[in-house]
Amino acid sequence: HRDLHSFPTRRSSDLAAHCEFAGARRDGYRVTRISDQWRPRVLRGPAQYGAAFVLLGLSMLLGGCLSNQRWPLTEGQRAHAFEATIRKRVSLRFLLYLPEQYAAHDQRWPLLIFLHGASERGEDLERVKNNGPPKIVQTQRDFPFIVVSPQVSADMAWDSDSLNALLDELLGQLPIDPERVYLTGLSMGGYGAWNFASEYPERIAAIAPISGAGDAVRACRLKDMPIWAFHGAEDPIVPLWDDQKMVDAVRACGGHVEFTVYPKVGHDAWTQTYENPELYRWLLEHRRVARVH
Repeated sequence: HRDLHSFPTRRSSDLAAHCEFAGARRDGYRVTRISDQWRPRVLRGPAQYGAAFVLLGLSMLLGGCLSNQRWPLTEGQRAHAFEATIRKRVSLRFLLYLPEQYAAHDQRWPLLIFLHGASERGEDLERVKNNGPPKIVQTQRDFPFIVVSPQVSADMAWDSDSLNALLDELLGQLPIDPERVYLTGLSMGGYGAWNFASEYPERIAAIAPISGAGDAVRACRLKDMPIWAFHGAEDPIVPLWDDQKMVDAVRACGGHVEFTVYPKVGHDAWTQTYENPELYRWLLEHRRVARVH
C-alpha cells in the first residue's frame, strides 16, 4: 500500500518579500496496514487492468519487504549492514530580493544565495538584513542578482538537503538562469557554503565562503568549482588554520582557490568583502560546468 495521502505538499508565499517554503523529500514507500481479511475478487472491463497494476505494485512492494532475511545471530562479534529509505520534511523562511528592472526585462537572472551567521538565527527575518547582500540591497536597488537569504531557526545549523529543496523551489518559481547560481555565507554560513557545494557541486557555479571552513575529506568534489574564500588572520572564533586546511585540500586535488587573508582582522572578514564590487564581478564571470564527482 503506497500511502499517497501522507506526502506533505509544498507551499510558498511572498508577503513584502518575506517568504516561506516547505517541501518534502519523496523517496520512499510506507506499508501502513494489510488486513488479514483481504481477499481478491474478479473484476471485468477497464477495472480489470487497473486492478492488475495495483496488484503488481503491491506484490513488488511486499516482495521487497518479505525478502529481508533474518540476521544470522551467532555468539561473538560479527559484521552487519543496514539500509533504509527515509522521507525528510524541510522548511525555510527567506528574504527575496528582485532587481529594480526585474519586471521590465524578460530574461533569466543570476541567483545569489546568502547564508547568515549564527547570531542571525531565529524567527525574525529582519535580523538577516544585518550583513551581506540583504543589507546591501536595501539601498542598492540596481544590484544585478536575484538574492535569496534564508534563515534557520534558533539553535539550528545549515542543512544541505533543505537548501537543495529550496533551490528546486526557486528554479520552479522564478526566472533564474540555472547556469548562474552562486552561493556565499559568513561564519556559520561560510561552513554552510562549503558543505553545500561539497554535497551538490553540480548545482552551483561558484562560491564565496567567508570566515568559515569545510570538510577536507570531501575537498576533491570541489576541484572544478570556482572558489574565492576570505578569512581574518586573527580570527578568534574560526581559526584561520581551519579554513587554510580546506583550501589546501582542494588545491591538492587539482582545484583552484582564491584565498584572501586580511591581516590584523578578526572574525568579521565579511564587511569589507561584501562591500567590494570586485566580488560580484568575479561571481558573474563564472557559469556552471559539468563536474566529475
